[in-house]
Amino acid sequence: MALDPNGPADTRMMAILHDALRRDLTRTRTVLASPSPPDESQRVALADHLIWMMQYLRFHHVTEDESLWPLIRRLNPAAGALLDRMDADHARISPEIDHLSAAAGGYRAVPSPEARQAVVAALDRLEAVLLPHLRSEEDEMMPVVSRTITRRQWDDWGREIVKNKPKLELAREVPWVIDGLDDERYRVATDVLPAVARFIMLHAFAGRYRRASTTRWGAEVEVTPRRARPGAQRPA
Repeated sequence: MALDPNGPADTRMMAILHDALRRDLTRTRTVLASPSPPDESQRVALADHLIWMMQYLRFHHVTEDESLWPLIRRLNPAAGALLDRMDADHARISPEIDHLSAAAGGYRAVPSPEARQAVVAALDRLEAVLLPHLRSEEDEMMPVVSRTITRRQWDDWGREIVKNKPKLELAREVPWVIDGLDDERYRVATDVLPAVARFIMLHAFAGRYRRASTTRWGAEVEVTPRRARPGAQRPA
């Protein structure tokens, strides 16, 4: 059944993106808490991934600050106080993004216990402000967005972001987003991609993502979408 483009915005993608961040911040803690410190290849891979995630998080906030929030503010002035809170959250999170990026860069260069602990401390500081913000955005802001704009407006916003991203960046980002998703969330996450790009991103780069994930997390961490795992039940 065709979905009404003029119906309420389907904002599930926001939680999917947030969950990818939460997932890998948790994985980072697991690696850093191991009694045995990471070897050089894992340390470098982990640090590089943290730096990339912080770049992604900053870009994610910019897309909200520069296009989504102004649209909501214009169409729904009553949401002004909540939007002000979102802006204030982003302002508090920004220096912690820089702090974790710097700590990860230091750990990449110097494999000392002190550098490792600096990453943990920076992660603590980031999560203290980021995690409550993500939950507030999902529980409070997204229902307002859904009531304010249509599915078409939401989809147009997402497709504009995808259109303007370098293809190599999308090739890195898409497998990261769909890591561990069930069938329903997988469809939500991939529908924003044009058909040809979707096929290339999901198939040509899947092996590269698995190999990179094995290096930074370890071979025991499963990173394929749940829908693609052996024995997974597919919808009828």
